[in-house]
Formats: sequence, C-alpha cells, structure tokens
Amino acid sequence: MKVAIFLGSKSDMDTMKKAADVLKDFGIDYKAYVISAHRAGDLLVKTIKKVEEDGCEVIIAGAGLSAALPGVIASRTVLPVVGVPLECINPGKSNGLAGMDALLSIVMMPPQIPVATVGIGNAKNAGYLAAQILAIKYPEIKAKLVEFRAKMTADAEANGGEGIEL
Repeated sequence: MKVAIFLGSKSDMDTMKKAADVLKDFGIDYKAYVISAHRAGDLLVKTIKKVEEDGCEVIIAGAGLSAALPGVIASRTVLPVVGVPLECINPGKSNGLAGMDALLSIVMMPPQIPVATVGIGNAKNAGYLAAQILAIKYPEIKAKLVEFRAKMTADAEANGGEGIEL
C-alpha cells in the first residue's frame, strides 16, 4: 500500500471515492479507513502507526466541519498529508458554511505541521497530488502522469485549439 485514505465519516464516502478512483487509474495501491479524529482518537493513532508499518508513503484525509482529521494525522506522522475539506451536509441541508469552515481549518495549520490542501470537495485533486508525490520515487507512476498530461493536452487541442465557430 502506497496511500492511505482517511475519512472522518461514512457520509464522506461518495466524495472521497474520487481520490480512490484516481489512484486506481494510476495503478497505485491504497487502503481506506473511516475514523473520526474526535470520536476515536486512540484508534486513529493506532491506525496511523499501522499504515506507516505497512509502507504507506502518502496520506489523504477528508473531513468536514472542524476538519481536525488531516491536522491530527499530520501531527502524528512525518508522511505527507493531503487534506480534502468537505462540505458537511445534513440530510437535505448544509451547515451554512459550504465547506469554508473545513477549508480554513485544514489550510491554517500551525507552523511545522503542514497539510497540503486541495479545494473544497476536490478529492480527485488529492489523488492526483498523491500520484505526483509518489512519482518522485516511482518512474512508472511518473510515466503514467506524463502520458495522462499529454492526453489532456491533446484533448484540449482537439476541442478548440484552432478556434471554433459558435
């Protein structure tokens, strides 16, 4: 396993699955865990130690509301942590902050305990960032990223690089 994905709640699964899908596309092994930093702190610490022992190299953590999960994880490991701020949605309504609370909580980490942070709900970018981090060490992941970017550029050129008629 190269990446561990942590979710603060089962309700985050649909969004965080997008990070897993990107990792699958690049052939990157991962495991996912649902553990609340507030409700199960001891279990979280134990699981962080386990994923480190299992060879994990990057951690992706998604959380809403106070969004403590990415920061708590970063405080317990020296592995790179990518935080995904999530909009906390109760059945049928938002908490009114549209994920800004989570974004600010994750991005405003104290000095010496950084968390890389992607956009609100953008777990897909967390997957791409994890792949880029791993590409430093793994040539096969780097080659897949280079190929992916080349295809993205070719698609953009095919969809209007010469100008289109509206």
